[in-house]
Amino acid sequence: MPDMLVPILLFIVGLVALIKGGDWFVDGASGIARRFHLSELLIGATVVSIGTTLPEVMVSTTSALGGHGEIAYGNAIGSVICNTSLIAAITISVRPGKVDSKSLRLPVCFFFAAAVFYAVISYTTGRFERPMGIALLAGFVVYMVISAMSMRSGDATETSEPPEEIKQSPFWKDILMLVLGAALIAVGARLLVDNGTKIAEWLGVPESVIGLTFVALGTSLPELVTAITALAKGHSALSLGNVVGANLFNLVLVSGTSIALAPFNIPENSVIMGHNASLVLDLPVMFAVMLLLTVPALTKGKLYRAQGIALLAIYAAFCVIQFAM
Repeated sequence: MPDMLVPILLFIVGLVALIKGGDWFVDGASGIARRFHLSELLIGATVVSIGTTLPEVMVSTTSALGGHGEIAYGNAIGSVICNTSLIAAITISVRPGKVDSKSLRLPVCFFFAAAVFYAVISYTTGRFERPMGIALLAGFVVYMVISAMSMRSGDATETSEPPEEIKQSPFWKDILMLVLGAALIAVGARLLVDNGTKIAEWLGVPESVIGLTFVALGTSLPELVTAITALAKGHSALSLGNVVGANLFNLVLVSGTSIALAPFNIPENSVIMGHNASLVLDLPVMFAVMLLLTVPALTKGKLYRAQGIALLAIYAAFCVIQFAM
């Protein structure tokens, strides 16, 4: 136990850094959204999502380069599942309501396009080669260009509060808080993942399970902190946009970078009914939870508390099955 004292202390330091970083990041992002009369959902799906996805990029790239493709794969897919069925689920359960389906349409369409491409390669070849990584990164660039054009043309100008009723902070302060918040989030997440993984290994948890659950949850903590902070400050649209954008970036940016730098095979450590668990469980659950989250939002323009409860139940079952295999 004394050997675990330092990792436990660093784990706590990382958590504190994440909480403060999330607070600053949300303040900066919502300030920018108000200044340019942009939809908070759109800001959440672009600027905020890049900041909160930095931990996944660092962890997955480091894992792939170090020959640990299982962690790189599990981190990306596990983070999508965690973001959707834990983080978005908490947001919906606490504050269900109307959403701007127009702003949500772009990131959702790009996510499912990337997910189908990802799944086709997974089921047909079982290996992620460098051209796939480059194609995913190209998708990231195209998405950011289209998003920037949407912002400039003012496709979505509705913010959560009328700009004239809010005292506008200086632009430099919004940018500074955004940058410092992202830095604190990245450092905090790194401390959490590095030391949390040591604790998990000390407890005897397998590497493949660590990637899909513990590391995925650790690197998704920025999204969780941002979601909770945004809810507390009354910016639920920013929270939802962040989750959807982060899920897209987990596929096109996180996986794209990892695969382009160090191609790897789909992990085959676990088997369900004689088949690779990654193909039978992980990818189908990823599609299922994103469909459950986004279809009502796009068709009805609303999110329901029952969705959040169902997603939380799915995440609990997913984690139980992972540790039971």
